[in-house]
Amino acid sequence: MLEQRRTTNILLLFIVVPVVFYLLKILSFIFIPLISSMFIALLFLPLMRWLGRRNVPRLLSIVIVLALIVAGVMIGVELVQLSSKQILSNDTSFFAKAEVKIHDLMLYMHDRFGIDYNQNGNFLAQFFAKENIGSTFDFIRKFLTNILMIVFFTILWLSESINMHNVLNNTILKRKHTSIKAFMRIERDLITFIKVKFLVSLLTGIFTGLACVFFDVSFPIFWGLFAFLINFVQMVGSFISVILLSIFAFVELDPTSTLFFFIVSITGVQVVFGAILEPVFMGKSFSINVIAVLIMLMLWGFIWGIPGLIMAIPITVFIKIILEQFPGTKVIASLLSGPEPTIKPRRK
Repeated sequence: MLEQRRTTNILLLFIVVPVVFYLLKILSFIFIPLISSMFIALLFLPLMRWLGRRNVPRLLSIVIVLALIVAGVMIGVELVQLSSKQILSNDTSFFAKAEVKIHDLMLYMHDRFGIDYNQNGNFLAQFFAKENIGSTFDFIRKFLTNILMIVFFTILWLSESINMHNVLNNTILKRKHTSIKAFMRIERDLITFIKVKFLVSLLTGIFTGLACVFFDVSFPIFWGLFAFLINFVQMVGSFISVILLSIFAFVELDPTSTLFFFIVSITGVQVVFGAILEPVFMGKSFSINVIAVLIMLMLWGFIWGIPGLIMAIPITVFIKIILEQFPGTKVIASLLSGPEPTIKPRRK
């Protein structure tokens, strides 16, 4: 009887899990802002508690937090404007050189693989054709809608209209003491992840921009900002940053030792901050298996696209901590964890 029940539960699990992921994909317009706002609220919860201990009204605390978020967004917008002015104020020599090289590359792709390419028109201008403007406005509309929903859900989390501890207690864990411990650990680990990721991404962006300045590569502010943002995509972001910036430098710089040392420099920045300092700052308690990271990146990237790639690691940490609370799923949690450090016994 018990064996039949266990088999039935396993079969139900195989049915329910794909259905859950399908719903997450279909309802991504709700779940992406909801999960994003949860991580943002977790980051500011310690500040909310600190203000509460000083008898600051909750409404005023929420206003202070939102003001800090708005200030951060305004700084980002200012950096985007600076990089845009830098690009627009640049002379057309780079764009002319890029046009020639891209034209030759597209002709090669057309001859070898049959890719359609309008040889008579300007390649860069093709991105701004009338038929592409509609998709651009649609992207802007969706982006602004997501931002407004994230702000709305963040206010709900901070005001405790959505109480994460109660959600865990009533839906998954069903034990008050266990849910409190799990919530505190989730909060601690995710805050550590977000702080470290922000610091590492900031340093990566600054030193990437400085490398562009040192090697006289155009648009250092833009490339520093790009490296900062793309670094939030775990593992994949570093490769994208190095590859795109290397291609850009290849168009602008002559293929000499200068180009080689520039590529070595930006690769070294990614290695030092991403592969060395970031694991040190994260600590042993945050270790996740590299294979699990790759699988989660592919899974959440397929379900939610770029937001899924950004939130894949925090979601994995959340799932890992929840799985560790049940004896039957501790094995799965250990598979997600990184290798335990080996402790050699002392010789007598």
